[in-house]
Amino acid sequence: MKHEISTKWNGGMSFENNIDGHQLIVDTTSEFGGENLGPSPKKLLLAGLTGCTGMDIVSILQKMRQPLSSFELQVEADLTNEHPKVYTDILLKYKFKISDNLDEDKVEKAVKMSQDTYCGVAAMLRKGSNLVFEIVYE
Repeated sequence: MKHEISTKWNGGMSFENNIDGHQLIVDTTSEFGGENLGPSPKKLLLAGLTGCTGMDIVSILQKMRQPLSSFELQVEADLTNEHPKVYTDILLKYKFKISDNLDEDKVEKAVKMSQDTYCGVAAMLRKGSNLVFEIVYE
């Protein structure tokens, strides 16, 4: 399988990506010559991580018949100061509601299955970064 994306320069530091018919603008802040018209490419990479593993978790927990009513992910990543600026450490937090009465063993199993088997974005990032996760009940 091959993925293809077309990207067109909009001027300044802004680019418009066409991803399967979806338009997505990437840009940067004025500090770096942009107009802040969209997220930065590196932050989009982190959004790809949360989306990838999030979809895994929802699918796995549904198959485990877990009563998921709310689910959030948060990612914190440390960036090097030198070029090429890359993420060195990435902390991924899976946030669930205590009131859902989820089976914590099943949640942990779902998260580990996503991280170890299914999430290709996590697998790619792990090759160059220290990627760790924690599960939080609020």
